[in-house]
Amino acid sequence: MCLGLPMTIVQTDGITALCEYRNEQRRVSVVLLSDASVGAKVLVHIDSAVRLLDENEARLISDALDGLEASLNGQDCDRFFADLIGHQPQLPEHLR
Repeated sequence: MCLGLPMTIVQTDGITALCEYRNEQRRVSVVLLSDASVGAKVLVHIDSAVRLLDENEARLISDALDGLEASLNGQDCDRFFADLIGHQPQLPEHLR
């Protein structure tokens, strides 16, 4: 399984960026992004920033990762997925 991390750009030269998530920093490629500026939230897969995130989406992804960790540790994880409770997830049109 491949997980994307919601990271924040700390510095960039336009080709790579130093990004941070939970006190971990790594240098990633930002060549796929047109606006990779310092302070931007990006979704990082295998050391490549694949798209920009808004603050809310970055928080939801971070909460989901916290929920996954809690679940793996045998802890209650419902609070991390509160945005899903009572909602029926919908497949994207191309997958229906």
